[in-house]
Amino acid sequence: MLIDLRKCVGCNTCAVVCKSENDVPLGVWRSWVKRVEKGKYPNSKEYFLPIVCNNCENPICVTVCPVNASIKRPDGIVYIDPHRCIGCRYCMAACPYGVRYINPVKKIAEKCSWCFHRVDAGLKPACVLACPAGAIMFGDLNDPESDIAKALAKNAVQVIKPEMGTEPHTFYIGLDIKTVEAKKIEEVK
Repeated sequence: MLIDLRKCVGCNTCAVVCKSENDVPLGVWRSWVKRVEKGKYPNSKEYFLPIVCNNCENPICVTVCPVNASIKRPDGIVYIDPHRCIGCRYCMAACPYGVRYINPVKKIAEKCSWCFHRVDAGLKPACVLACPAGAIMFGDLNDPESDIAKALAKNAVQVIKPEMGTEPHTFYIGLDIKTVEAKKIEEVK
């Protein structure tokens, strides 16, 4: 997945469509848009950072799951088997990105899985299709002719917390470390 922060307008369409597509209950989110204000009024500006699971190459969450409920598919998507998960929260504690939650109805861990049910049907994740600014791309990185591979080749990209060694597969154009590190909407100098 590639998120172009130069295009993101912070509308939250991606987060809302994700909740709808994946039947996410009230009070929890599979994805969200972090908002950070930088500068001092009147010279301040708001920045947006859509947060989704990174579906890492080396997912820590998979290695810590005591019941093998966290699974990495051959295509790289990491998902949680709802029939195996016991809601122990080990994966939540291990994830350096804080993208997992306990579903308050099902009492199991859940996260963004890049809408693998849609991908399996030959469709793109719901957030990709819904983004009115065209800020989110998805595709096969191994296909040099894919739109995402071309965009990655043309642009400098960053990932969140590369020092963790997980090799995240959610890439960002225009990522600022101060936005990543900010706890909430706040002034960042």
